[in-house]
Amino acid sequence: MEKKNLGSVLALYPTPVTVVGAMVEGKPNWMLVAHVGIMGHDHIMLSCVKSHYTNQGIRANKMVSVSLVDEAFLPKADYTGCVSGSKEDKSRLFDYEMGEAGTPVPKDVPLSMECEVDDIYETKGFDNFILKIRNTYAREEILGDNGKISYEKLKPALFSMVNYEYLSTGKIIGKCMHMNEGK
Repeated sequence: MEKKNLGSVLALYPTPVTVVGAMVEGKPNWMLVAHVGIMGHDHIMLSCVKSHYTNQGIRANKMVSVSLVDEAFLPKADYTGCVSGSKEDKSRLFDYEMGEAGTPVPKDVPLSMECEVDDIYETKGFDNFILKIRNTYAREEILGDNGKISYEKLKPALFSMVNYEYLSTGKIIGKCMHMNEGK
């Protein structure tokens, strides 16, 4: 075999960088989360270390906002992962508005989803929140001519756990289900 066995390495990275917003003790709290996944066409999962302060609000209110981070917002988003809401009030880090489902949504991110907790799956040291997407808010400038989200325009930041670094995106390299046309 020409490949080197690296052992048990989680190699499904990079993943989108997100800022999660939840009401905790009556105030918004923000947390950086890059352990995210798709659970179907209308569900996503957030995997958060159990000790995170924000988990309290997600559990109590059963609602959370999940916002994709672009390169411009990345320095602010990164800071939310460096400081715990239990030690510092993070409610004023961003300008925000309350979404239709009652979650705090940062104004300066290009795309946000309001989600309702459907289930919580606990693993050793982690709360895995299974979320149903209730609302999706997108800035007009990240929409394509078809009115759908253009990730080429959005250019979400990605996180690689393997090297603990951020990466950029944005270039289309092909159209799904059309790469083999004419062959």
